[in-house]
Amino acid sequence: MVRLKPHHSREAALIIAGQPIFSAAYYKSHPFDETTLEPPLGSSVYKVGAVETGHYISFDRVPDYWGKDLAVNVGQANFDRVRFEYFGDRKVAFEAFKAGVFTFREELTSAVWATGYDFAAVKDGRVIRATLPDESPMGTQGWFLNIRRDKFKDVRIREAIGLAFDFEWTNANIMYGFFSRTTSFFQNSPMAAQGNPAPEELALLEPYRKELDPSVFGAVYVPPVSDGSGQDRTLLRQAAQLFSEAGCKRSGTALTLPNGEPFEIEFLDFENFQEPRTTPFIKNLKLLGIEARYRVVDAAQYKRRLNDFDYDVVTARFGLGLTPGEGMRSTFGSEAASLPGSHNLSGIANKAVDDLIEKALVAETREELTFICRAIDRILRSGHYWVPMWNKPNHLVAYWDVFGRPERGPKYDMGVVSTWWYDEEKAKRIHFAGR
Repeated sequence: MVRLKPHHSREAALIIAGQPIFSAAYYKSHPFDETTLEPPLGSSVYKVGAVETGHYISFDRVPDYWGKDLAVNVGQANFDRVRFEYFGDRKVAFEAFKAGVFTFREELTSAVWATGYDFAAVKDGRVIRATLPDESPMGTQGWFLNIRRDKFKDVRIREAIGLAFDFEWTNANIMYGFFSRTTSFFQNSPMAAQGNPAPEELALLEPYRKELDPSVFGAVYVPPVSDGSGQDRTLLRQAAQLFSEAGCKRSGTALTLPNGEPFEIEFLDFENFQEPRTTPFIKNLKLLGIEARYRVVDAAQYKRRLNDFDYDVVTARFGLGLTPGEGMRSTFGSEAASLPGSHNLSGIANKAVDDLIEKALVAETREELTFICRAIDRILRSGHYWVPMWNKPNHLVAYWDVFGRPERGPKYDMGVVSTWWYDEEKAKRIHFAGR
């Protein structure tokens, strides 16, 4: 039993309810904080089966699972074994899927989805492509600007940088038009601010009017739509004007910061997956006089630099769910801005945001929480702490035609492992290489 103190965070009960159950008796003789390859004692419908470190892990269904007949579990956990394969390279993984090494794949690369599924098994119907709707909150994905560095402290500079990214061109020419522009820190959620603030939002924001940018009290910021040319002259002129107003100066082809130093930006990453999308962005920044570059370092160095806030710009995606709570502290809170390794990548430190987060944690109704989050969203978007990327309101999946699935899937999940099943009749006509 867990007893909560009075005035606890509204999210506390949800956090407790979502925790896994561990055996006290088992961990009396097994150190909880030590790495091990011995499968732990659990209480799930599946238990750890065969494992090959770095290659795969399998989970075997427990035949006498204690909760199998509960109404909430009927129709779920239909596989006797579920095995996850691991690959160090996306291209190798795709080739393995084509060969039937594994049978289900979510495609995360738009170019591969548009051009790569032309192999024989797709053409003859043995591999199925499907689009599964995703109604869950998208969270946010973007290039996060580290405002701990002087060059990013002026909001006009941050806004100008964002104007150099041509989403429309990138989506059409690199991502085959599969994506929509992300605009909010609470994308695809009722918590996303829209238009002018409602009276309930204004009531929350009014005490901070003197501290906040006046734009917070008007229509919420939405990135402008470009002309799709990849080099929208109107938007680039606006960016140049903002740089000038912030005290930057153009010297020949180079832009200098207000302190006279050359304006340089390094996009830091541990893989080159985003390079094709970042390169056109960098090209436009260079047109504005900024010496921008894309740098890939090994994963260990990347993690170390991330923990130490030693970067200009990093790419990240995170979500706050349908009920934002404690996660907002570590992502947007002032205390997290100086805490090494925190999720507050941009270094946001805003008293109004801090106070509103505290209100959100003890909100008594969903309606109250919604208005608080919308107010937070307005403040964050006015700060231009990021250059928002894109989102896709569906899952692009491919699978060998050996499965059955319900006509209606779960609203907030693909439901593949939980609700699909292996179809023996379908499987009879599938012949995998090497089997």
